[in-house]
Amino acid sequence: MIQYILQGHELQNDVQTMIQVFYPNLHYIRREEIAPSGMSVVSCMEKGIASAMLYRNGQKAGVWSVPFPLDIEEKEIKRLVKLAIYELLQKDTGLRPQWGLLTGVRPAKIVSGLLAEGKSEKYCLEYLMKDYLVLEQKARLALTVAKAEEKILQGNQSHDISLYIGIPFCPTRCLYCSFTAYPLAQYQNRVDEYLDALFKELAFLAEYAKGFSLKSIYIGGGTPTSLSEVQLERLLKKIAELFETREMEYTVEAGRPDTITKEKLRLMQAYGVNRISINPQTMNEETLKRIGRKHSVADIRRVFQEARALGHDNINMDLILGLPGETPWDVSHTMEEILALAPDNITVHTLAVKRASRLKEEFDQHTLSTAKALEEMLEITAAYAKKMGMKPYYMYRQKNMVGNFENVGYCHPGKEGVYNVQIMEEKQMVLAAGAGASTKIVDPLTDKIDRIFNVKSVEDYIARIDEMIQRKRAGLPKGGWK
Repeated sequence: MIQYILQGHELQNDVQTMIQVFYPNLHYIRREEIAPSGMSVVSCMEKGIASAMLYRNGQKAGVWSVPFPLDIEEKEIKRLVKLAIYELLQKDTGLRPQWGLLTGVRPAKIVSGLLAEGKSEKYCLEYLMKDYLVLEQKARLALTVAKAEEKILQGNQSHDISLYIGIPFCPTRCLYCSFTAYPLAQYQNRVDEYLDALFKELAFLAEYAKGFSLKSIYIGGGTPTSLSEVQLERLLKKIAELFETREMEYTVEAGRPDTITKEKLRLMQAYGVNRISINPQTMNEETLKRIGRKHSVADIRRVFQEARALGHDNINMDLILGLPGETPWDVSHTMEEILALAPDNITVHTLAVKRASRLKEEFDQHTLSTAKALEEMLEITAAYAKKMGMKPYYMYRQKNMVGNFENVGYCHPGKEGVYNVQIMEEKQMVLAAGAGASTKIVDPLTDKIDRIFNVKSVEDYIARIDEMIQRKRAGLPKGGWK
């Protein structure tokens, strides 16, 4: 547990997230006074001085401070608050976080904003490296991603929207998972009821979407392919009845190989799905068992080859670096296997220890990768992506990521996941249906963002579907954007 005290400001989130960079996966509690035991961090902005102080068992163990002008802007106040904590804790831990002061979800968004202002690429790199202490290789990654995303975003029109459809069922719950997902064995008798409710919500959204131009559909979860073949066809058929799906990106997160059959792959192809994910996370048998997967590496190879044989020509594969017990050698082995399969894009995640996951509950039972090992793993995956002819096209970060690194999407030219970029950069309205789904309303003129949330519980979603629709009826902009 780490305690922190704020003096002269109320930037609680900035202080806590900066502390988490150096001391991840602990409890962080705000106090009014320095605790007599344990570790306390004081963040202070007073009398023209930004400072941070470290106390152990009530005794001062370190301090860092810098003067600031009285007419300072809020953005600079935040930067100096984080800088003081960064310098203090870097000295205490000896760590040099590669993303420096950046703790936000979207590092490339800063670069995108600067490029939009007419700033040069050189300026963007220097801004990240000097003002935010980002290491050069990460600054260049952010620049590369920002430029790739801009090629997609520049085609946006004010009336463009996307649609997310949530299927919150999985065969089993993986060790690291914190998503809205329910064990299929427990809920199998309610799946059809769930689909009935979902279809009701989709019917409302289809009518509403007539005032817009639907550009992409993404079916996620959970694991959508945990539905039976009959149920999956019910879903795909209903979508075909309600929406025009031609000439758009249409993704199904097929996910776990143990839920995929030839018939499901055929159905997706027949109903116009043109992008699927087959997500191994790792190609090491022992790790698959450790994280709660019920499939083998051979299953991954088989399903991938079946998908190719049926004509699926845009296949993504998700990988997770830093899984318990894995080493850089294991990652190299995984990437050799991926290289042999030759997917069209890969998404490389760094393990995040989420509060709602079993991994968080069992944290002391697992050995996680060090920041140094994760750095090596990221270098391995980047090298293999380049070897496969892929370039990074989108990136995001999460809280409690081991080593404070990033998640990166790589792809062959023309195989970018457009929905991934739209949802991450928040430049397009995303309608969302299903338990736990969140509709994101983005005003194209002001970039103001509002959200409409659905309840997470499957039982509540089924029972309260009329309420979920009414929330959207009341909260969505009327008649489309002008």
